[in-house]
Amino acid sequence: MKKRICGLLLGILCTVAFTGCGLEEKTELENTGPQKVELVVWGAEEDTELMNQIIEGFQTNYQGEADFHISFEVQGESQCKDVLLGGLEDGADVFTFADDQLSALAAAGAVEPIGNADEIERKNLSSTVEAATINNQLYAYPLTADNGYFLYYNKQYITEEQVKTLDGILEAAAANGKLFTMDWSSAWYVYSFFGNTGLQVGLNDDGITNYCTWNQADGEIRGVDVAQAMLRIAGNPGFASCTDEEFLSGVKDGSVIAGVSGVWNSVAVREAWGKNAGAAKLPTYSCNDRQIQMASFSGCKLIGVNAYSEHPEWGARLAEWITNEENQRLRFEMRGQGPSNIAVADSEEIKQSEAIAALLEQSEYSQLQRVGGKFWDPVSKFAGNMAAGNPSGQNLQEQLDEMAEGISAR
Repeated sequence: MKKRICGLLLGILCTVAFTGCGLEEKTELENTGPQKVELVVWGAEEDTELMNQIIEGFQTNYQGEADFHISFEVQGESQCKDVLLGGLEDGADVFTFADDQLSALAAAGAVEPIGNADEIERKNLSSTVEAATINNQLYAYPLTADNGYFLYYNKQYITEEQVKTLDGILEAAAANGKLFTMDWSSAWYVYSFFGNTGLQVGLNDDGITNYCTWNQADGEIRGVDVAQAMLRIAGNPGFASCTDEEFLSGVKDGSVIAGVSGVWNSVAVREAWGKNAGAAKLPTYSCNDRQIQMASFSGCKLIGVNAYSEHPEWGARLAEWITNEENQRLRFEMRGQGPSNIAVADSEEIKQSEAIAALLEQSEYSQLQRVGGKFWDPVSKFAGNMAAGNPSGQNLQEQLDEMAEGISAR
């Protein structure tokens, strides 16, 4: 009798156990589905339409593999590093940034070496791969090879001969009651006046602090010579120090007939000036009774993947998608930006772009932007005083000394 009761209890327990297992297994199967993947992408405001189109294409391509929730947020590329390092865990999963920020991002652990580096390197121009590499390891995905500047000019007002010198451009602008513009509030552009003079600026071996001889008081070209040249330019009625946005507004309303900018404005300039839209390397400018070829900073834009992303593998896939051949071609078509992808860079469309051709011509007089964080403010302050005509009347050498001291501060 005891055996029969024990057997009955055992049977009931087994039935309950197997039924419970079945219910648990069924529940797990019902809850199994595409993984929810939330990603935030940061980029320039001007790229909003383009990036949303690229993101839509990515989601379509990988449809069914995950439940995607990908959003694009505007974040200026030049401030990306500072904002991201202010809170890595709260930052974007994928972000666009200028190549000079890579060292700081890698040092902070914000980005990690790319797994399929060999494949990415084969597809992109060597200069962009170099810019995305630290200690022989690739840390970011090359996006453009055009982070530099050159001259836009309106052929209706400025001849091919005048466009060779800043004197000629200013003469044409003043004669027509128009303007040549350049952003002297940005040290990035102000480098143009010092870069080919023999005066030096750059990073020390520590990779953080700068050296600077822009205040040099002897030699063929002194710092004072450059400062005086800038004051003469600022005093010309055909000149105005304008931001990039103000330059474009002037192009559209007809008040600006020439200006220093980059390929990101090529589409808008062509739309405004039509067949009269011209582009060329930067001109020479008068300094100490000679013509000095204006220099430029150069570089590229990169795409990074946040090392703190909850979905790093999908972040990497998205970064690679944004920078692939098809989307770099789309970027050129929609934004006029020069590609880092070798196949796109070698296409006929790129070769026919006047803006890209001007950038390539200017590259002979350019230098990779490699300066520490204390470079920017002192230069902007100095150039702002020059743009305003040195209203305080402070001695130019004193201002140059203060600028160089600020740049070289530790």
